[in-house]
Amino acid sequence: MHHTSVKTLGELKKTGYRTRSTKEELRENLIKRLRNKETVFEGIWGYEETVIPDLERAILAGHDVNLLGLRGQAKTRLARLMVKLLDEYIPYIEGSELNDDPLEPISRYGRDKVQELGDATPIAWLHRDERYTEKLATPDVSIADLIGDVDPIKAATLKLPYSDERVIHFGLIPRSNRSIFVINELPDLQARIQVALFNILQEGDIQIRGFKLRMPLDIQFVFTANPEDYTNRGSIVTPLKDRIDSQIITHYPKTLDIGKRITQQEARLKEEQRSAVTVNEIAKDLIEQIAFEARKSEYVDAKSGVSARLTISAYENLVAAAERRTIINQEKNTAIRVADFIGVVPAITGKVELVYEGEQEGPGIVAQNLIGKALRTQFLNYFPDPDKFRKQKEKSPYKKVADWFGEGNTVDLLHNMQQNEFEKALKSVPGLSELVNEFHKNQDAATKLFLMEFALHGLAEYSLISKHNLTAGLQFKDLLSSMFTLPRPGEEEDDDDEFARGKF
Repeated sequence: MHHTSVKTLGELKKTGYRTRSTKEELRENLIKRLRNKETVFEGIWGYEETVIPDLERAILAGHDVNLLGLRGQAKTRLARLMVKLLDEYIPYIEGSELNDDPLEPISRYGRDKVQELGDATPIAWLHRDERYTEKLATPDVSIADLIGDVDPIKAATLKLPYSDERVIHFGLIPRSNRSIFVINELPDLQARIQVALFNILQEGDIQIRGFKLRMPLDIQFVFTANPEDYTNRGSIVTPLKDRIDSQIITHYPKTLDIGKRITQQEARLKEEQRSAVTVNEIAKDLIEQIAFEARKSEYVDAKSGVSARLTISAYENLVAAAERRTIINQEKNTAIRVADFIGVVPAITGKVELVYEGEQEGPGIVAQNLIGKALRTQFLNYFPDPDKFRKQKEKSPYKKVADWFGEGNTVDLLHNMQQNEFEKALKSVPGLSELVNEFHKNQDAATKLFLMEFALHGLAEYSLISKHNLTAGLQFKDLLSSMFTLPRPGEEEDDDDEFARGKF
């Protein structure tokens, strides 16, 4: 049935068009997709075994759905992708506000048109992309917004009494007839509005300013809610909860690989960034690891969640930090360094809710700690566990490096070092390149440098050496010597110095 050619109700009937509800449409198109083994929810990773099957079952059952999950779990994305299960075009009575089905009009306008013009009733076509409405629930959303209100001006102009349905100005929901209607953060909707919703869900009747309209609206509802909201602010009123047939629980990526796939798909990098900055897999893993550390950190409010947006922003920031460094150094291109992770801090501080607000830890320090923990966790994927050699220092693969620092040597790694300086600094540490070659001899030169730098950070995280903040970068030095030197004026103190002065 081609949409452009059919212009009247008579022509539409000749095509053998049959009325289908939105839910039937979604169901039948889903069945087709499943039979053809086509993916329905494209670009959604990590939900193949959990969330998507639930959602597909809900669609097959013809259910309204509530997606329950913390922030950044692709709830809205899932709802938007349901649009792809609608027919590409559906016919409606031209000029009707409520997208009336030509064979079964529900509005006064639609019924009057068909009665007056019969088979000559003009037909228009609605594309599936226009059959999606999204409303963020906030406490100020009113019945008039969602359902409608009497329009006194209309009544006066048309000289109609308020009891006539033509004086109604329809709200978002009736205007979304034959569509998918999404209400985000449902618990934030006032209880009386929720009550109005379940009348629509259950009875298909609308009450506006005291007069009742039987209006069998045809809508696929998708609600989203954050479990935290139940405790914090509002909640979903029981009768409404009872009428939302399927409640589907979403979750964060369960593995680093899935997280990485999401980040790489969503991160928006400019072409020149992609060509100027190469990012190795280790750095990509570190970015994901930060989110995993944040999700289990005692400083981060778990109820509020750590959104997938954290890693996406963090990755964009990491690349930008390296890009800024090449611009300053007038270099054409660069490989990512551990030093560039300083750029990730702002992506973390804005996206984790701290448990104790006003804690002297402060968001910046928590962010640094999370990066440190990520380095510590990932270190063991590339190097032996330093803790295993505590008792047998002689056998430790780290002995040569640690001993050199033990003799009082230091290395400064500044954030914006030029490439040759950076290499020189790392290669000045005896034993560091051997260490990397021992475990990673097949890596390319840039990755080996990254691993050398990573090894220093790792050894600092495992307290074999110490790392101190300088104004423009980091200084690595021996653990013991740093315990007994007082900070020079203008240098930041650090835990090790307090340790030395017996505050420990």
